[in-house]
Amino acid sequence: MNARAALFDLYGDHLRHRGGRASVAALVRLLAPLDIAAPAVRTAISRMVRQGWLDPVRLPQGPGYAATPKCERRLDETAARIYRIGRATWSGRWHVLVIEPIRERARRERLRADLTFLGYAPLAETTWIGPWSSPELDELSVPAHRFEAAFEGDPRTLLARAWDLDGIAGAYRDWLAGAVELVGSLPDNAPDDRVFAVRSRLLHGWRNFLFRDPGLPAELLPSGWPGDEARDFFEREAGRLLPAAAAFVDRNLKT
Repeated sequence: MNARAALFDLYGDHLRHRGGRASVAALVRLLAPLDIAAPAVRTAISRMVRQGWLDPVRLPQGPGYAATPKCERRLDETAARIYRIGRATWSGRWHVLVIEPIRERARRERLRADLTFLGYAPLAETTWIGPWSSPELDELSVPAHRFEAAFEGDPRTLLARAWDLDGIAGAYRDWLAGAVELVGSLPDNAPDDRVFAVRSRLLHGWRNFLFRDPGLPAELLPSGWPGDEARDFFEREAGRLLPAAAAFVDRNLKT
């Protein structure tokens, strides 16, 4: 886990509901159990400031950083997808984006990564689909025509064309095997810093599925979909480990 990803997870899972801000010293202490050194934390903070995710603030504990409105929107949507907050039943219609061609390779790759994270998959270079419309689309300064459309035919064929279902299923199985081993490494009465570290790694691994699975409609997935078992494990263990992890966060924010 790199420092930038760990900071996003920390702000999203803990700090967002504690004012969305923390001192630099607290951020360094909070990422120490993940074996992330202070220089790496400071470098990641500087990068996130340049990208508009964090703003410097003065706190009673010293210099710190607060999530920007842009960051808060990203954290809220990420949390909604991770914890399935407010997800409506799929309407049977697809959200379609037709994007104007982008010549600059770096900008094109950034857009591709952003759209993938927001739950879209390409049907062609300039045509993307998703089962849900993302409110974060307005953050992307790319001209695109947006449509809602019904697919004429079996929607399972469209799903299989746009997403690598075998690859996603295999990733869920691999993640679950590793997650069971990770959680099983915690001894009884483990100190809260170790619980925090294990839960953070559990969350980080699960968060990576946001780049692969946008919450594909259950009615279109094969029977025995391994994502269901993986999600049950994540939700159960993330909830069980939360009190000790939260106690570690609270203690270090007050120090």
